[in-house]
Amino acid sequence: MLEDIDALETQEWLDALASVIKYSGSERASFLLSQLANTATKTGVRLPSAITTPYANTIAAKDEARSPGDAHLERKIRSLVRWNAMAMVMRANDNDEGLGGHISSFSSSATLYEVGFNHFFRGDDGDQRGDLIYFQGHISPGIYARSYLEGRLSEEQLDNFRREVDGNGLSSYPHPWLMPDYWQFPTVSMGLGPISAIYQAHFMRYMSARQMCERGDRKVWAFLGDGECDEPETLGAISLAGREQLENLIFVINCNLQRLDGPVRGNGKVMQELEGIFRGAGWNVIKVVWGAGWDKLLEKDTTGLLQKRMDEVVDGELQNYKANGGAYTRKHFFGKYPELLKLVEDMSDDEIFALARGGHDPQKVYAAYSEAVNHKSQPTVILAQTVKGYGLGAAGESANITHSVKKLDIESLKKFRDRFGIPVSDEDLKSVPYYRPSPDSPEMVYMQERRNALNGYLPARVNDFEALTIPELDKFKALLKSSGEREISSTMAFVRFISTLVKDKNMGANVVPIVPDEARTFGMEGMFRQLGIYSSEGQKYTPHDHDQIMYYKEDKKGQILEEGINEAGAMSAWIAAATAYSTYRKPMVPFYIYYSMFGFQRIGDLAWLAGDIQARGFLVGATSGRTTLNGEGLQHQDGHSHLMANTIPNCRTYDPTYSYELAVIIRDGLQRMYGDKENVFYYITTMNENYQHPDMPLGAEEGIIRGIYKLKDGKKAAKKKRVQLMGAGSILREVEAAAELLRDDWGVESDIWSVTSVNELARDGQKAQRHNLLNPEAALRKPYITEVLEAAEGPFIISTDYMKSYSEQLRAYIPGTYTVLGTDGFGRSDTRAKLRGFFEVDRYYVTVAALKSLADEGKVPAKDVTAALKKYGIDSDKPDPMTV
Repeated sequence: MLEDIDALETQEWLDALASVIKYSGSERASFLLSQLANTATKTGVRLPSAITTPYANTIAAKDEARSPGDAHLERKIRSLVRWNAMAMVMRANDNDEGLGGHISSFSSSATLYEVGFNHFFRGDDGDQRGDLIYFQGHISPGIYARSYLEGRLSEEQLDNFRREVDGNGLSSYPHPWLMPDYWQFPTVSMGLGPISAIYQAHFMRYMSARQMCERGDRKVWAFLGDGECDEPETLGAISLAGREQLENLIFVINCNLQRLDGPVRGNGKVMQELEGIFRGAGWNVIKVVWGAGWDKLLEKDTTGLLQKRMDEVVDGELQNYKANGGAYTRKHFFGKYPELLKLVEDMSDDEIFALARGGHDPQKVYAAYSEAVNHKSQPTVILAQTVKGYGLGAAGESANITHSVKKLDIESLKKFRDRFGIPVSDEDLKSVPYYRPSPDSPEMVYMQERRNALNGYLPARVNDFEALTIPELDKFKALLKSSGEREISSTMAFVRFISTLVKDKNMGANVVPIVPDEARTFGMEGMFRQLGIYSSEGQKYTPHDHDQIMYYKEDKKGQILEEGINEAGAMSAWIAAATAYSTYRKPMVPFYIYYSMFGFQRIGDLAWLAGDIQARGFLVGATSGRTTLNGEGLQHQDGHSHLMANTIPNCRTYDPTYSYELAVIIRDGLQRMYGDKENVFYYITTMNENYQHPDMPLGAEEGIIRGIYKLKDGKKAAKKKRVQLMGAGSILREVEAAAELLRDDWGVESDIWSVTSVNELARDGQKAQRHNLLNPEAALRKPYITEVLEAAEGPFIISTDYMKSYSEQLRAYIPGTYTVLGTDGFGRSDTRAKLRGFFEVDRYYVTVAALKSLADEGKVPAKDVTAALKKYGIDSDKPDPMTV
C-alpha cells in the first residue's frame, strides 16, 4: 500500500466525493470516478486494482429493502427447521452408525434458504413456470425438515433418511432418479450444480428467444459453498453468464470459510477472491459480510480502524473468533488497536460473540435477494458470510471437524434446544423427537400462506409430459437405401437424419443440435444457414463468408447451440435441453455431437448426473474408434467410450456401421424416449471414414435395435469349414473383407453378423441369467444373442475398434468357441490400414483368428494358420500393442 504523503489533500478529495454523493447521488459520483479513471489512464497513471471492494456489506444499511415478513414467526420457523433437520440425522445414526448425514452445512445456510422460501422462491402452480433451484447437496436434511413442517413428508419418511432399498425412503442428497416428484437437480458432486445452473439460465433464454417457452422473470438460483468454488466446473463457465448478461441467474455462495478438512483460505480472504473473480467476469456482486450489530459499531467508529481491521484479518482468524468465543474475539480482533477496544468496552463477551455474520441476518439476506431479483443485464452472485456449524456450540461450531458432526451429546443438545426455543422436555430429549406444531398454529399458518403466495411447494419436479408424435421410419427412406457408388461417412448419414428431422412439422422445432466448435469437422456447417446458431445478441457483424451458401449465421432465434471448445459446457447445455420436458413442460430433443474421445472420459460425472436427472436425448460420439481418426494420435483416439457409457444404467449405447442402422436406432430412440416416455438416453458412435452403404436387409430392424443381426449368409461349406464373423462400427467392413479372404484363400465360408450394441446384448444376457437364478423351476430364459446364434455353425470371432473387454462381456452367452479381437493400448497416428494392423483387428487378423479357431477344433490343420501368418506378413514376434 502506498504511503499517504499529504493527508490534508487526501481528506479534501474524500470530502469532495462525500459532497457529490450527498447532493448529487451515487450515480453522479460513479460517473465522476470513471472520468477520473479514464483521464488517469490516458496520461499513463497506473490505477490500482478495482475488482474488489472493502470487506464490508455491498448494500449500505440505509439502502436495504426492508423485509415485509413477520420476523418473529420466521425465526420460529427457521428454528423448527433446524431442529428437525438435526433430529433426522441424529436418529438415522442412532439406527445405524454407518448411515451418516450432515448437519453443519445446513446449519450455516438455514437463513439463506428460509428467506428464499418465505419471500422469493416461486413454485410451479402459477401462470408462469416456477423458479429453478439448485440446492447445495449436503444441506438436504434442512429441505426435508421444511417439507415435513409443510406436511409433505411424514415422520416415517424422515426416519427412512438414507434408507431407500425398501421404499418410502429419503435420498442422502438431491437425486431425481430416486425421488422423481421431488428433487429437480443432482448437485452433491461438487461443481456440477453451478455449471449446470449457468447453462440452465442460458437455455432458458434460448427457449424464450425461440418462443418455445416464455421466460418472464423466472429465475435460476444456485446455492453452493465457498470451498466448492475450487472445483474447475464451478467457475469455469461464469464468463458465459457475464457475456450473455444472464440476469435470470443468481448464485448464492455460502461463505462459511470452511471446507471439509479446514479453512478454505486460512491465510487469505476467500470472499475477496471470489468477488474479484466474479466481478472480472461481468457479474453483479453483492457481499453480505456483517449482520446488523456491526452497523452500529461501524457508525460509532470515527477512526476508520474497524473497517481497516475487517480488511486485514484473514479467514483462519475469523474462524477462530467463532470457535473460541467473545473474550478471544475482544482480545485478538478488537485488541489490535486500542481505539477498537474502547469501541466495545461497554459490550460483554457474550454480546461480542453474538455479533452475527451477514448470512445469519435475515434482513441483510432479504435485502441482497431483493436487489438480485431486480437487477438487470447481469447475473448476480451473493457472497454471504456464515459460520459452519452455526448453533452447534462446543459440539462443532466453526471447528475444523464440524463437517463430520452427525450427532450431539445430551448437554449440547439441550443448549441447541434452548438456543432455538424448541418445546421438547429433558426427558423426551434423549430420543431426539421431531417437532411439528399443530396445523392451525401461527407458524404453520404463516408458512402455508407464504408458499401459497409464491405459487406452491418447492422442491417439486414435473415427471410427465405430452408425448411427441414421432415420424415413421420411411420418412428417412433415403438412409435405408444403398448409397450406390457414392461413399459417405456414418457421421454424414447422421447429419442427413437430423436435416430431415428438423423439417418434420410435428417435432422439428423441438430438435436442439449441440456442437462444441466442431460442426465443420462433422460436416454440419450446412445447418448454420438452415437453422442458425443461437446467440443472445443476434449477429452484430457481417460474416466474412456471407456470400457463400453455408455462411456462419448467428441469430437470436437460432436453433443450434454452438458452445465453443467446452465439452463440459456443451454437456451441461445438453442436460438442460434433455430435461426440458420437466423444467419447461416442453420435451426438447437434443443431439450433442462431439469427438467421442472427449466425451465420457472428460465429462463422465456430468453423464452420470444425466442418468440421475432422467435426461432424454442423444449423445453422438463422432470420429469414434481407436483406428478411425487416423491422423490425430494418442489423445484423440477412442477405444473405450462404450465401456464408460455402459456404467450408466439408463444409457443405451450403439455402434452402427451403416446409415440404415443409424436411422433405425435413432428413430427407435425417439419413440422410446418421447413417444413411450421411457427413462433412458442414448450414446451412439459414428465415424468419419467414407465408404459405400448397402440397402437395409429385409427384417433387420429388430436385430439392429436389440444388438445383433445377420448381415450376410455364407455359402454351404464342405467339411464343416465354416465360421461366424462378427463386427461393429468401423471394423465391420474389415470383417466383411476377412470373409472374402477366408473363402478365396482357405476355402472357409463365413456368416457375417453386425453387432450394433454389445452393451445391449450383455445387459439382456445378464437379465436372463438373473431370471434363471431367481426362478429355478421356471423355463430357462435364453439371452437374445444365444437364441440368434445357437443354430449357427462353427467358432465365433468378433473384432471391434474398442478394447477387448467391451466384447468380452458376451463370452458367457456365445454358444461355441469365442475369440475376441480389440484395440487395447494407446492410440497413435498413421494410416487406418496401418493402425488396424498394429492393433490386430484388421481383415488379416480376423482371418488368422478364424483359422486358429478352426484348427483348435480340428477342422483345419495348424499349418494353415502358420501359412496365413506368413502370407499376410504378420510377425509372430511383433510387440503387444498393449505394452508399446
